Amino acid sequence: MTGKVYLVGAGPGDAKLITVRAAELLKKADVVLYDRLVSRSILLLAKSAKKVYVGRAVGDDTGHQDSTNDMMIKYSKTHKNIVRLKGGDPMMFGRGGEEAEFLKSRRIRYEIVPGITSGMGSAAYAGIPLTHRRHSSSVVFVTGHEDPTKGSESVKWKNLARSADTIVIMMGLSRIGTICRQLESGGMKKDTPVAVIQDGTTKKQRVIQGTISDIAKKSRAKKMAPPANIIIGRVVSLSGELAWR
Repeated sequence: MTGKVYLVGAGPGDAKLITVRAAELLKKADVVLYDRLVSRSILLLAKSAKKVYVGRAVGDDTGHQDSTNDMMIKYSKTHKNIVRLKGGDPMMFGRGGEEAEFLKSRRIRYEIVPGITSGMGSAAYAGIPLTHRRHSSSVVFVTGHEDPTKGSESVKWKNLARSADTIVIMMGLSRIGTICRQLESGGMKKDTPVAVIQDGTTKKQRVIQGTISDIAKKSRAKKMAPPANIIIGRVVSLSGELAWR
């Protein structure tokens, strides 16, 4: 094996939010394996690289990761710098940990380059501080779409209702009604503010607000669609004052 694989976070959508290190690696990349949500503007940084799309449709997990793993091996045998480019942060619900394990098991050199995760980026662009001295001393990031092969959910939504001031849910739009009902049954107040942010940090960003008792109806009425993040907690009420986008 002659090449090195870089597991790189492309950030939340706005191409200007990519890190300096990520930009450096893209400029010298021989091959870029990129996901569905990576901005075209970011791909333009890899001017001389072979670009290979390895994204998948929402909910399509069948054989996808095995194919990506095979390509990382294939190109590491023939190229020097391989960038595995992922939306957001590679280690935050991006399978970066799984891919690092795979590369290590095959004795392929790798480096992990963090990026701004969409949960943080979209909140900032919507004027929502995830923590605030008066409103939130804790924040939890949780996926709304778990591995279907696990058989049962590991996220204890009822417990989360009382364990964190702010909850950031990624990939949970299709289950927002169920999630909110479980949080309510766990003791969360019905009037707890909620924001749904679609296409966060991009020119297409849309934000709707409600409470855990009505946000599911509002998100359907407004036809919100992935990619979207859900933010729950008192800090959401600050968006009207702090929104700058």
